[in-house]
Amino acid sequence: MWERGYAATSPRDVRQRAGVGQGSMYHHFPSKRDLAIAALERNVADLLPAASDLDGPGDPMSRIEAYLMRPRDALKGCKVGRMTQDPQVREDPALLAPVTRAFAQVHVLWVKVLREAIAAGQLRADLDPERLAHTLMAVIQGGYVLAIAQQDPGPFDDARAGALDLLRAAAPSTPTGTNDKGRKGTNNKGHRHRTTRGE
Repeated sequence: MWERGYAATSPRDVRQRAGVGQGSMYHHFPSKRDLAIAALERNVADLLPAASDLDGPGDPMSRIEAYLMRPRDALKGCKVGRMTQDPQVREDPALLAPVTRAFAQVHVLWVKVLREAIAAGQLRADLDPERLAHTLMAVIQGGYVLAIAQQDPGPFDDARAGALDLLRAAAPSTPTGTNDKGRKGTNNKGHRHRTTRGE
C-alpha cells in the first residue's frame, strides 16, 4: 500500500507479497479495509519513533537538524503522508484517522522542540512555534512530492536543507560586546569619565 496506494493494492497483491494463503489472511483481516487500517497503524508506529528524536537528548537545534537531515528514501515518500493522496483513504474516516493522529502527534513534538530552541536563545522570540511546526512538516511532505514527481531525491534534499538554512537565519543576532573600557573608562586619578564614540 505504501508503494501503490490503497486503491491500487488488492488483497491478492498482499497475499503474494506476504506469502500467505487466502484463508489465513481473511482470518485476521475479514476485508481489504480492515487490512488497510492495520497497515496504516503499522506505518504510524514506524513514523512516531523517528519523530520522537525531536524530543531526545542534545540541544534543541541539534535535534532539529538531526531530524530534518536523517536518511530517508525520498522516492518512496512518507509511509503515512502518501496515503492522503488516495481518494478512498481521504473519504473514509476510519482510514484517515490514523493519518490524522500521526500528524497531530508529530506536530506536538515539533512545537515542543521549537519552543525549547526559542527559550534557549537559538531562535528569535517573535517566531510562532505552532505555525513554524506546520511549515517544517509541510517542507518534508512537499519535498517527498517533488522528489517523486521528478524521480530525483535532489528536490527533497534541497527542501530540507533550505528549511535548515532558514532556521539558522532566524537565530537572534548576537549583540556586539563591549569591553570594560568601552563601558566606563577611568582617568589616571581614578575618576570616571564619559567615553567618546571613538573609544
